[in-house]
Amino acid sequence: MNIWGRVLKLAGWNVDITAPRRDKCVICVAPHTSNWDFILGLFAYKSLGREANFLMKSTWFFFPLNYILKALGGIPVYRDKTKGSLTDYVIDLFKKRDYVNLAVTPEGTRSRTEKWHTGFLYIAYGAKVPIHLGVIDYPDKDIVIKYEFIPSGDVEKDMASIKRFYDNYYDVGKYPEKFAL
Repeated sequence: MNIWGRVLKLAGWNVDITAPRRDKCVICVAPHTSNWDFILGLFAYKSLGREANFLMKSTWFFFPLNYILKALGGIPVYRDKTKGSLTDYVIDLFKKRDYVNLAVTPEGTRSRTEKWHTGFLYIAYGAKVPIHLGVIDYPDKDIVIKYEFIPSGDVEKDMASIKRFYDNYYDVGKYPEKFAL
């Protein structure tokens, strides 16, 4: 067991990531109600020797933090300089890189919102990659990625299916009152 797994085990967390290992996929994680979700998800993925990527505002990528964030899988988002949409930019990254396991939170915020962003679906469609459905279950201290979702290309249908999956986890976030479908 590596250091990432030892830290999680010492804190009482279990890792159940049995979705197929892919060189390219989108990892959808919900509910997202705390900054701890990022830390726990990162540690869980690294405990299995896998690398996850995440998008972060470019303003966080300053010396020396930029080296740490990039080493952890961070991808800077230059909102003022990116030509075209963020979705197209990320699809292009999938095409250029041999390995991208992009973790996203469809809520886009830790606050309660019923409107989920659809960008992760468009990224998966455009990059032709599966979506792994992840859950950080605080009451049971489980970090789970078991299911792989193959998007159909129908945004409304796919989002409804994904939300149905997460309906089973409405009360497992660190702050369950902040999660909405």
